[in-house]
Amino acid sequence: MVITRTPFRMSFFGGGTDMPEFFRENGGAVISTTFDKYCYVTVRHLPPFFSYRTELSYSKIERVTEAEELEHPAVRNAMKLLRMRDLRITYEADLPARSGLGTSSSFAVGMLSAFHGLKGHAETKERLADEAIYLEREMCREAGGWQDQIAASFGGFNKIVFGREAVDIKKSRKQPAFEKGQTEEKETIDYDYAVIPLSVSEERKRALNANLMMFFTGFTRFSSDIQKENARADGREKTLQLRKMLSLVPAAEKILTDDSTDLDDFGRLLNETWRLKRQTGGAVTTGGIDALYEKGLAAGALGGKLLGAGGGGFMVFYVPKERHHDVMKAMNELMYVPFEFESEGTKTLYSVPETYEIREAFS
Repeated sequence: MVITRTPFRMSFFGGGTDMPEFFRENGGAVISTTFDKYCYVTVRHLPPFFSYRTELSYSKIERVTEAEELEHPAVRNAMKLLRMRDLRITYEADLPARSGLGTSSSFAVGMLSAFHGLKGHAETKERLADEAIYLEREMCREAGGWQDQIAASFGGFNKIVFGREAVDIKKSRKQPAFEKGQTEEKETIDYDYAVIPLSVSEERKRALNANLMMFFTGFTRFSSDIQKENARADGREKTLQLRKMLSLVPAAEKILTDDSTDLDDFGRLLNETWRLKRQTGGAVTTGGIDALYEKGLAAGALGGKLLGAGGGGFMVFYVPKERHHDVMKAMNELMYVPFEFESEGTKTLYSVPETYEIREAFS
C-alpha cells in the first residue's frame, strides 16, 4: 500500500504564458507557490476475491474488470502508461476540485507517484512532472498549460520558465529528456521548462503569507473547458495581454527576493496582472467576480486575483495587516481559507510494496 500527499498551488504572475502555443513563440514564465492544502491518494493491489479487478473511489465509486472500462480518463490512462492493474485507488482532498488550484494536476502527480511506489521505487520530481504533463495534455487531450503539474511535483516558491530559456537551462544542468520507457512505445519527449527556486528570505516569506487572504467564491467549471472557451478570444489581443503579463514577472521576482523593496508593491503588481488577465478571454471572470474584487479593493486590499483559469473558485487578495478586518467584513458572504506556504511538493507518507501471486487450484 502507498499513500501520497500532494499540495495545491497558488499562481501569482505569468499565468497563461505556460501554454505551449504561447511560450514556443514568446517565451514564458510563472511565479507560483504551493501551500498547505493537499490531496491524498491511496493505492494498493486489490485482493483477488472480488468479481471486479479495479476499484476507484473519488466523488463516485467505479468497479471494473478491465482498467480500460474506467470512466475517469486520468486514472484510466495512468494505469495504461505505467502498466498497472488490479488496484484499489482512493482520492480525497482538503479543498474541492474544479476550484482553480490545479487540483486535477495535483491528483495526477500524486497518483503517478503512488503507482511508482507500488512498484517499489520512488521517481524524481522531474519525472513525475513530465509524466503528469504527458498524461493530462497528451493522453487525456485536456487543454491547458504545464505549470500545475510542475508546481505540484516540485513544491515551494518558484519561478518556472518555459521555451528557449528553459532549453538552455536544462542543457547547462544536463537534465535528461522524459522517456516513455514503461509503455510499449519507446519515445523521448523533451519538455522545455525549468524550475528556478526563488531566494525569498524566511522573514519576507512570512510577511507575504501574513498579507495574503484567500476566499472561496464558489465552484467553477473544469479548467480545460474554460481554457477552450478562452482560446476563442481574439488571438492578437490575447497575445498582447500575455506578453504584458510576462513582462511583470521580473518585477515580481525582484520584490520577492530584494528585501529593500516595498513588499506592498507585490499587491499593487497583483492588481495590474489581474487587470491584464481579465482581457485574455471571456470565461476568465464574471460580473459577480468583478464586483467581489472591487469590493475587496474598496475595503483595503492593494490587489489580488482569481486563481486558476477563471470563472469561479478561489480569490486571493494582498491586504496590509491593518486592513484585514475590513476586508474580512466586506467578504463576509464568502468562506475565508487561511493557509501557509509549503516547500515539499508531492510526498510519500506511507509505502509498503506488495504483490499478489495468483495460482490455479490443482484439478
